[in-house]
Amino acid sequence: MILHIDMDAFYASVEKLDDPHLKHKCVIVGGTSNRGVVSAACYEARRYGVHSAMPIYQAKQKCPHGVFVPPRMGRYKEVSKKVMALLKEFSPLVEPVSIDEAYMDITGCQRLFGQPQEIACEIKRKIHDGVHLTCSVGVAPNKFMAKIASDLEKPDGLTVILPDQVPQFIQSLDIKKVPGVGKKMVRQLELLGIRTLGDVAQIPEKSLHKHLGKFGQRLRALSSGNDKSPVTPHAPHKSISSERTLAADTRDIKLLKRYLLSQSAEVARQLRQAGVRAKTIVIKIKNADFKTVTRRTTIAIPTQSSKTIYKHAARLLDEFKITQKIRLIGVGTTGFSAVTASVQIGLFERSEKPKDNWEKVDKTLDSIGQKFGKDVIRRATLKD
Repeated sequence: MILHIDMDAFYASVEKLDDPHLKHKCVIVGGTSNRGVVSAACYEARRYGVHSAMPIYQAKQKCPHGVFVPPRMGRYKEVSKKVMALLKEFSPLVEPVSIDEAYMDITGCQRLFGQPQEIACEIKRKIHDGVHLTCSVGVAPNKFMAKIASDLEKPDGLTVILPDQVPQFIQSLDIKKVPGVGKKMVRQLELLGIRTLGDVAQIPEKSLHKHLGKFGQRLRALSSGNDKSPVTPHAPHKSISSERTLAADTRDIKLLKRYLLSQSAEVARQLRQAGVRAKTIVIKIKNADFKTVTRRTTIAIPTQSSKTIYKHAARLLDEFKITQKIRLIGVGTTGFSAVTASVQIGLFERSEKPKDNWEKVDKTLDSIGQKFGKDVIRRATLKD
């Protein structure tokens, strides 16, 4: 059996924990500026239609009496570490998938801690007593169903799907609740006569593949209750990024590059923490009309150098045709390889050595930052 543990309105709940005066108020995490977006909203605020990723100005319109607070990622990470440590007391197979959720494989743990429902209840109790927050837990034979189950009775919920209950659960499960099924996909599925996951089994495989491609095969497997995804305790990073909503929309290339420089340094620092180098560099741009575009480039030699990341990010920005003002910019990296991996350099290729002098500077700054704070030394071009 697999458990999916999902902390309830995590950021907002931590804010209420740290400030008891906020206990019964509509707490919305994301800052006070109308330029930002909602990172998290407590359940009181959600009743007014506020949700994550909503622009702050819209959240203020829907919930004018809400308390808007800036995110404190350092504090959230601190609490998250405590939660993950509590989970590992029950099973070594814990896979964190974000700062506030994780999967657990409790196969073989029954002799120590009891039946799956008993284990889930004890986990909820431990988290409540240890960090004074609530979570919702889904228990099921696989990750897919455990994820859905954890969302059915929020907040502070517990849903158990036993193996013999799987067919009935699948037959009645609204297709909108299946991970990966968005609004556009829902319209496609409805045209095929699919409204529940159970309906998928009635559609010929060729038809599913024709209309949905590979995702059709995935849906077919899920409609049979088949999800063989393992719980992976040390799941590798798929991407590392940093982005910023600007104080004002702008076309100023110099200003945008200042943000890219700062973000490149932050991304490079996270790459070094993860012990990986990246081969693909991506910039993300959100225009004033909220349309998001990305541009990417793949480099010959994987890097974790802030200088290299910035150089390619800046070039991508130079090549991007700015047709309107920009409200958000960010840098991301993918295509990771371990630092210990050997690198083959072509005979006539200019070498951007993984262990170049700038990486040494970056690592020195990391050491100083760990002792005195990461902002104690800043690039001259980033000084206000």
